[in-house]
Formats: sequence, C-alpha cells, structure tokens
Amino acid sequence: MMIIGLTGSIGMGKSETAKMFTRLGVPVFDADATVRALQAPGGKALGPIEDAFPGTVKDAALDRDALGRIVFADPAAKKKLEAIMHPMVADERVAFFQKAEADGAKMVVLDVPLLFETGGNKACHKVVVVSAPPEVQRERVLARPGMTVEKFEQILASQTPDDDKRARADYVVESNFGLDHAFRQVEAIVKELGQQSGHESGQEGR
Repeated sequence: MMIIGLTGSIGMGKSETAKMFTRLGVPVFDADATVRALQAPGGKALGPIEDAFPGTVKDAALDRDALGRIVFADPAAKKKLEAIMHPMVADERVAFFQKAEADGAKMVVLDVPLLFETGGNKACHKVVVVSAPPEVQRERVLARPGMTVEKFEQILASQTPDDDKRARADYVVESNFGLDHAFRQVEAIVKELGQQSGHESGQEGR
C-alpha cells in the first residue's frame, strides 16, 4: 500500500486538499484531528497531560489556553508534551493504515502539517505539498479569528519554508487558482499514483 504524505504551511489550503483525496476515495489519516480526539473529554491523552502539567485539565476537559501558555514559552515543556502525544498518534496511525489495507486500499494519505519538520516524510512513498504565493497565504491566515501578525510570524518561523517544501515534494498542488483547479491537480495525482501502485502490484505478482 502506498503512503502519500500531505503537507503545507499554515494557510496554504492543506485541509481542503485533504478533503479532495477523501472525495476521490483515498483514506486520509488526519494527524491534527487525531490529536484533538486524544485530547477531547474522555480522550486517552488527558490523564498523562494532567500528570505532566498539573492544572491543565479541569472538569475532565483540557484547558488548551493554559497548556498553550506553558508549551509555547518553554521548549522543554513542548518536548515533554510531544513525548506524550507522538506515540499515541503513531498507534492510531498504524491502526488506521492496517484497517485501510485490510479494506483493500491501494494508497492512503498521511496528512501532517509538520511532515518534514518531524521526519514523517521518511515513512512516505510520495509527498504532496500544498502551496500558494506568500501574499495569498498571509491574507488567508490574517483573516482567521484571533490571528495576529505576531502569532502568524511565530508559526511561520516554526515551519520549514515553503520554497524548501516545494523543492522536496514529489507533487505540488497550487491552491491559489480556486478549488476546481486544485481538485483537478489532486485527481491527476491520484490517477498517476494509482497506475504506479497497480504496476508495482503486478510486478510483485510475477
């Protein structure tokens, strides 16, 4: 089964692109959604997070603002949180991929915002980067509720530059020409990778 890494910096349109893969029948493992589920009321991560950061879980719910203030200000605290979350997300990812393969999927998408930053691209057969010009990215992000220029620049500083991502990608989806244009690009990628996957399966059967 082919693993397609999907990534893109903030505001590039990665989430919409992931929906396009789903629409085309490709199972998508959303790392961010998995983190949110693990940290939701009743989630597996709440106990370990409260143990590591006392007072961040209140009334069986995670106080995201309180946790955010701790980990953004302290690199060691961020590493401690990652040490809790990364193994849990990995377990969920393995289970998702196993089910997809059992269901007969020829390819799956690994949707991770920090794919290159965390080395997740090494587990992928191909990488798709969603991209748009800097001015489009900036306009999209600053239109988000609660976003500030300072916050945007902090996020950008923590991510691999878009030019580097594009250079390391197998495919680039340009998201600044509208959803229909982006969908046609995704459709072409899925078609091409489906042919490659079928060719490899045929070789293995010889």
